[in-house]
Amino acid sequence: MTTEPRGPLHPQTTSVSEGFDPRLSVMAVRPPIYPVSTYAFPSAEQAAHYFEVALGKVQRGPGEDVGLIYARLNNPNAEMFEDALASVEKGAHAAAVFSSGMSAITTSLLTLAKPGQKILYERPVYGGTDHFFRHMLPDLQLSAIAVENSAWDDALRAHGADLALAYVETPANPTLRMIDLAALRERLDRIVPDRRVPLVVDNTFLGPVFQSPLRHGADLALYSATKFLGGHSDLVAGALTATDPALVAKIKGTRAFLGTICEPFTAWLLQKSMATLWLRMIKQSKNASHLVKTIKAHPAVETVHYPTLFVGDQARIFQQQCTAPGSMIAVELRGGRAAAFRFLNALKLVRLAVSLGGVESLACHPRSTTASGDEARRICEPEASPRASCG
Repeated sequence: MTTEPRGPLHPQTTSVSEGFDPRLSVMAVRPPIYPVSTYAFPSAEQAAHYFEVALGKVQRGPGEDVGLIYARLNNPNAEMFEDALASVEKGAHAAAVFSSGMSAITTSLLTLAKPGQKILYERPVYGGTDHFFRHMLPDLQLSAIAVENSAWDDALRAHGADLALAYVETPANPTLRMIDLAALRERLDRIVPDRRVPLVVDNTFLGPVFQSPLRHGADLALYSATKFLGGHSDLVAGALTATDPALVAKIKGTRAFLGTICEPFTAWLLQKSMATLWLRMIKQSKNASHLVKTIKAHPAVETVHYPTLFVGDQARIFQQQCTAPGSMIAVELRGGRAAAFRFLNALKLVRLAVSLGGVESLACHPRSTTASGDEARRICEPEASPRASCG
């Protein structure tokens, strides 16, 4: 669902305009919704060709716009959002949309990793991702191995021969810890020189507005589109971007058979929200930057985790890799879990709920909710620490 070629435009413009051609929709100025399950072919020959392309038997021709087949494979609203997302992600040449953030993660990893291979990842990661790594991948004969204390060199030397991919979150959920993507890319290429090991980055907390993993050596940038991309707490979706269209096409092939594509109405909501992505994220980041100063000064607060407060190597990574701090704040209160719960129960304007990135303000206690798994809890709150919460 592409538009005519034109000169480069700012992502703030393409987030509104890219992916939609009014001539394909009875000259409507904004995208309509296509609640359609199957699409008619121009001819039997064209139908055969569409399927050959969809199944990877032949490559799409230069500039060829392969038609629609069936909504589990592709649909107009999904394609329009994908074009819009690819246009705003620096370094991206293709994108894919999914039914949830976890379906984006699982579909991608099941495409890239084969039985007997290993995945290296650095903790902490989102609780659902952590559970998938530790409790579900072993049943598929895949090993997900946590890299402790950023000891990537040792991990790569030990497991590089069988390595399918490296996976990280930055900033991490829920500690906001950052990872130097360019340095990790250099390590991957140096220690496993015989091939390019895919670097997969969950960029939900900052991107694509404030961080561009593809520009720093990542092969895939993953998103829970439920969060900032959707931005209104009214949908569940996931997405990815990549520099290599062939890699995205391969993942879309897996998506087609697993049925993890985003359905038309949700994709329409996503594209609608893209028009305000920059306005929302910039304002949210500015608000959080002001709020952090007040929180940090409160006597009940032990520690505040926020990019503008980072020091040392974490500050260097933030300045090198990001353009703004974003709107996620992690707070540790004096007094343990009881103090954290008193604080959450006393909130008036801020809603006590999981998720993030919407126009409303939310707060939760990760230690007992989103990071409540055994290993996630260990990372979030070590036994020796008297602190209450990571977020």
